[in-house]
Amino acid sequence: MRNWKLLIAAAAIGLAAFLLYRTLSRYSLDQLVAAVAAVPAPRLLGAIGFAAASYLSLTGFDYLALHYVGRPLPYRRAALASFTALSLGHNIGLAALSSGAVRYRFYSRWGLSAGEVARVVLFCGITVGLGLLVLGGAALLLRSGLAMEITGLTRPVVAAMGIGCLTLPAAYLILSAFVGKPLRIGRWSLDMPPFRLALGQVLIGSVNFAFVAACLHQALAAVAEVAYLGVASVYVIANATALVSHVPGGLGVIESVVMYLLPQNNLIGPLLVFRFVYFLVPLVLGGILLAATELFERRRSGFYEEATGAKA
Repeated sequence: MRNWKLLIAAAAIGLAAFLLYRTLSRYSLDQLVAAVAAVPAPRLLGAIGFAAASYLSLTGFDYLALHYVGRPLPYRRAALASFTALSLGHNIGLAALSSGAVRYRFYSRWGLSAGEVARVVLFCGITVGLGLLVLGGAALLLRSGLAMEITGLTRPVVAAMGIGCLTLPAAYLILSAFVGKPLRIGRWSLDMPPFRLALGQVLIGSVNFAFVAACLHQALAAVAEVAYLGVASVYVIANATALVSHVPGGLGVIESVVMYLLPQNNLIGPLLVFRFVYFLVPLVLGGILLAATELFERRRSGFYEEATGAKA
């Protein structure tokens, strides 16, 4: 079992390094420097700030999920597991599996079972969906003109889609408030969280994606006059496409969708900056954190074995 856990950690670190190399190798050093230099410092700092705020919000996903499964941990532990797992999972793709494997590496050593970790991953996945629905519904209703242009649909249809997006999170909250037993959908069964946790899911999921859209908006606003809600609409579409395609980090998917829906000149520089700030910098930090925690745990277990061996 121990060797299997070490294999997961080594594979995650190795894959993170490979993804970083593969992404950066597509560009020359001059292109990378020019892309960053094209974004004014205030916009770059704004993008960095919103990216940090998003990852801070994401730590709340795990903190709430641990309360949902009845195994609450100190916030610092939830934050460490969340950031490390999601900084890698965002880039690897198949986020539920990739981030779930890293989460298991952390939470199993803190006493959670495989089933409890699976419930944490499911809870976080539902939070992602709720956040996308709220942001997407708000964007469809508040920027219906852009949605009509993108989809070719009529205003009533766009409005109906927006209302539908917002209805699902509202229904989730109502079920959490009034359904005390597991919700069954075919062969699947879901234990509804208490209303306070469900409300926390909706709020923190929405705030997270609002911050991600703000990060992208800061990068794009350096070269194009774009409204925040317009960028939010485009990001929801791009992110949904990336989730369905399971492309690692949405590599190429997010860029293609944004460039198609917002046909402006010189967007590749700001998009590259967005990828640096939101994907690659956290990938590096997450890989370092994972490696550091593995070394720390190995040294601690080694000291423990020496101490117990000496006493024996």
